Amino acid sequence: MMKYFILFGPPGAGKGTQATAMVEAYNLRHISTGALLRQEISAGSELGLKAKALIDAGALVPDEIVEGMIESEFRTVKGVDGFLLDGFPRTIEQAKALDRMLAANGEEVTSVVSIMIPDSMIRERIHHRATIEGRADDAKDETISNRIATYHNQTEPLVEYYSKAGKYNEIDGTGTIDDVRKAIFDLMDRF
Repeated sequence: MMKYFILFGPPGAGKGTQATAMVEAYNLRHISTGALLRQEISAGSELGLKAKALIDAGALVPDEIVEGMIESEFRTVKGVDGFLLDGFPRTIEQAKALDRMLAANGEEVTSVVSIMIPDSMIRERIHHRATIEGRADDAKDETISNRIATYHNQTEPLVEYYSKAGKYNEIDGTGTIDDVRKAIFDLMDRF
């Protein structure tokens, strides 16, 4: 039985750092929607060409294209024990589409792993990262506030959706990288 984990967390929560460890420890394929789009575009696939045309025109890539790419990953990636979804689903509609996609093969979401940190820490970490990586655009308070608001607005309905399904699990992301990793692994070991 394949495992399907969904990774949640606000900007600066350490998703990237923890995703790498989760993928290695549990033999998962990391599916980041951004990386998938770039991969399809560079491969020049039909989906990639459609996505590139939309991105070039400044439009959002519609759900069906993103869902098609994810479904293709589920079908074609071999030699893994499951998948770690990062950046998808972002809406209730996408969550329902994912449920339908998995149900068609008699499967379901295993668990949502949500790394949570308070808004004050999100601010601090994004400022810190912006300084280190020279990303001045990331350091503006207004930009950070918008990213935090967007995260809460988009994610809160999903938290409720997956909580009702008994799939939502929150990890305290305020500790050290190792503390957070241990908490994530303790959770994942239950599945």
